[in-house]
Amino acid sequence: MSILRNNKKWIVFLCIYFLMTGTALAKDAKLTNFAIIRHNDDLLFKMNLEGAFRDEMNKAIMTGVSTTFSFYIELYNIKDLWFNSKIADIYLTTSVKYDSLKKTYTVSRPWKNAEPVTTESFKEAQELMTQIDGLKIIQINKLEKNGKYQIQTKAEVSKLTLPFYLHYIFPIGYFWNLETDWYVIDFVY
Repeated sequence: MSILRNNKKWIVFLCIYFLMTGTALAKDAKLTNFAIIRHNDDLLFKMNLEGAFRDEMNKAIMTGVSTTFSFYIELYNIKDLWFNSKIADIYLTTSVKYDSLKKTYTVSRPWKNAEPVTTESFKEAQELMTQIDGLKIIQINKLEKNGKYQIQTKAEVSKLTLPFYLHYIFPIGYFWNLETDWYVIDFVY
């Protein structure tokens, strides 16, 4: 009976530890430096993700583990007396993989261009992973003059993907389940 009681204490302790650690990690990541830009006939969007890289993640990347960040961007037409309508829904991913033989980082940003960017600088790879710049949201002619609009956005870091049998041995993937709050930007065109 005492063995069962001791195991329950450990299970409760571990659950509290993981909940507190996960909550603390999620609070550090945030989206910053928002900008909505009119360029030619397009509405462009810009933002940065700060605080997403943790020591555990950096170490895993250096061993060759691929890491993916996802960004969600939604554009709404705000109506005063009716329901808001979603006019754009964008899902982006960026990923980084380290090649220890070549000592290079390969960053894929399919929304930016088809070719991955290769760099020897981890800092540059991190910047490429966390910056959304010049993203086309919608064509300007689809917006109403003096119309009210809202962009909602958030980011999340994917969980570490390990082979099935290793999920029970290495619970590190839990720490990577990191996402920001939704950020809301209101503007009038």
